[in-house]
Amino acid sequence: MRHAAVGPVALFSGHYVNIRAPHASDAIAAQLRETGLVTIDGLQNRQNVLTLASRLMAITPHPHSAPDGLTLIRDTGSHAHRAGFAGLGSGDLQAHTERSGVPRPPRLMLLVCLRPAPTGGEVLLADGRDVHARLVQSCREAAVTFSQPRTAYFGSGAGHATQVITTHADGRISIRLRQDGLARWSPIAQPYLPRLRGAITDSQHRITLQAGQGYLLDNHRWLHARTRFSGDRQLLRALGEPLFSLPEGFVPHPPATLLATLARRCRT
Repeated sequence: MRHAAVGPVALFSGHYVNIRAPHASDAIAAQLRETGLVTIDGLQNRQNVLTLASRLMAITPHPHSAPDGLTLIRDTGSHAHRAGFAGLGSGDLQAHTERSGVPRPPRLMLLVCLRPAPTGGEVLLADGRDVHARLVQSCREAAVTFSQPRTAYFGSGAGHATQVITTHADGRISIRLRQDGLARWSPIAQPYLPRLRGAITDSQHRITLQAGQGYLLDNHRWLHARTRFSGDRQLLRALGEPLFSLPEGFVPHPPATLLATLARRCRT
């Protein structure tokens, strides 16, 4: 599995906001509107995580969450081979957005490391804006196909028929994706999956979270993944809706840039 050669320090430091600084919540909101990603540190325990999450979002319960709305992400030893439960194992976790199988996925995800793995467990983050641009540049037909309604079905029997790329009335774009056993694809989309996966891989940034470090992302923009690990790696996750204004999706790369590439055809 190949990944873009982007330094972990550059990604973390480039999106870092000091949550202890005055007006930190305003700085976080502004950065989410601009880049969709904020990196943070200093969250050493569950109460720290819950306090920050409650400042920024109306927490959305998850089927695996505790009564406070937070979900402990670790290898349970019993979920790894069940479809849709790879996050609770120790193997590779493919790039995805959270709750892709519900009609309206939560807008924000906060993920904080309580205990890093002795080996492995790196986080892989890909900006959907870059993924979309790479897909258009490499194969316009793929980008168009993944924008067609009902070309994907995410979830079990109570899942959701949808598409990877949603273009809104104002031209902004949202992304949703899963790639596990609970993802089913239209015959017209299936041939383009290697193109999509290649665009994601080429956009990925690899970081290793230390205890107390984490990130907050726009779940309608950023895709996240994880490498396999060993040991008792523990993270806490919160999902929810922002308590501040956050325009839907992202503005794609300038149309002039994209138009210059539309003449390219897919090469098989």
